[in-house]
Amino acid sequence: MTAPHIAPRTKLALEIAAAGVVGGIVGDQLLGVMPWGLNMALGTTALVGTGAWLVRRHQIKPGPDAAWLAITALLLGFAFLRRDAQPLDAFDALALIGTLAMAAASVQGEVIASWYPFDGIRGVVTASLASIVGGVQLIFGDIQWRELPQDDRLRNLRRAFLGVVIAAPILIVFAALFASADPVFGTVLSNLFNFNAAAVIRHTFFICFWGFLVAGYFRWSLLGRPLHGVTPTLKPLQSVVPLATALGLVDLLFLLFVVVQVRYFFGGSGVVQETSGLTYADYARRGFFELMTASMLVLPILLGAEALVHTGTAPQVRVFRQLAGLLLALLSVVMISALQRMRLYVAAFGLSTQRLYATAFMVLLIGVLAWFAWTVLRGRRERFVFGALMQGLAVLAGLHLVNPDAYIVNHNLNRPGAERPFDAKYAVTLGGDAVPPLLSALPRLRAEDRCIVIRGLLRRWDRTDVDWRTWNWSRAGARALVRNRAGSLKAELASCPAPKEGRNGH
Repeated sequence: MTAPHIAPRTKLALEIAAAGVVGGIVGDQLLGVMPWGLNMALGTTALVGTGAWLVRRHQIKPGPDAAWLAITALLLGFAFLRRDAQPLDAFDALALIGTLAMAAASVQGEVIASWYPFDGIRGVVTASLASIVGGVQLIFGDIQWRELPQDDRLRNLRRAFLGVVIAAPILIVFAALFASADPVFGTVLSNLFNFNAAAVIRHTFFICFWGFLVAGYFRWSLLGRPLHGVTPTLKPLQSVVPLATALGLVDLLFLLFVVVQVRYFFGGSGVVQETSGLTYADYARRGFFELMTASMLVLPILLGAEALVHTGTAPQVRVFRQLAGLLLALLSVVMISALQRMRLYVAAFGLSTQRLYATAFMVLLIGVLAWFAWTVLRGRRERFVFGALMQGLAVLAGLHLVNPDAYIVNHNLNRPGAERPFDAKYAVTLGGDAVPPLLSALPRLRAEDRCIVIRGLLRRWDRTDVDWRTWNWSRAGARALVRNRAGSLKAELASCPAPKEGRNGH
């Protein structure tokens, strides 16, 4: 009997399914503990390595961006080994998801460097959805089970499975009778099948979750096809008047706001108090995030307007560029006002993770808008997305270099404490990177703050029951520093009063 021929697509689908099974087991064993550290680096390396192996094995020709996207994914995975800052970990995870989505599109042959924003949205959304449902498509659609060889081994395996199903109820009945007849046999059965049902269910769920996610991702990357139809195709603009009117009104509103801001810039706190009845610090506190939101909304408005007009006539495009350029010029004043408010806000209330990352986002937004003006408004729209992505990765790398939690602690320690004392309760909630500056600053802290810091450091970092999968350079260093000084810290803590209950103002 001639063995059935297995098509290359079925072979690839079977190997993707096998990768999903292994990925489910690895994901359950590695990623089931938090916070992520070494486990994330190992998991990312395994995912990228398996994808590279499948691409090479099946001689798939990816797009030109696949190599640098794979390297970027590895760097983002290894970033979890360095800093211990929860917001930074969240941004790393989002960047990793986006990079993997773009890598999937690149393996399909797309050129990421020529994407426009709608293409980026399409690529990330379709890759995410396909990863969720792709495992089902792989099993019931891509694997042609009739092509598999039907030899005696497979037949016997199916027959043995059928025998187990038939014997199961019979075994249960006889086991119950024997256990009732002989207590010793009943004890043996109890010990043999003594397991934690909740743990089994949890591990089964996560194995299936990670397995289907890995299989779905590889299925989309290696067997899927780009969905270009998701990106809207806009008809040529018949008249630029409605668009020009809308942009002109937005420009007018921004101009009015800028005129008011100029008065505050030169008038200072006296004008603010006289006009709004607020202190300069409260004025700054109320304004930054609203201005950041307004600045953020300008970019999608301009991108949407440019998508409508870029196929129009030269005069229509010129009108759009003039109005968009004016809006960006006015927006620059708004963003300067926002950053000035944040500076006053931090000077009055200190630095926190929210304020630091919001400022970093504003810096990124300034760079992206400047890049929009340099590329899109000069007729080079195909360069915009790639440059914006590079700026985002650069800001993320800059945050890693700045060391956010240590920077926050050092900044707040160096502030004059007359108006707002050092917030020790907030400082001890930060990650492992905050531990070295806190230990160095102990001698110059107030007695009450010193007790709060010592108590918080001992509670969080004087531990040995640490899972190796969560290993991280900063967390390991923090634990080592606290353990080395645990004796003196505990001795000093003995003279501290009992802790008082209080709310954290941050």
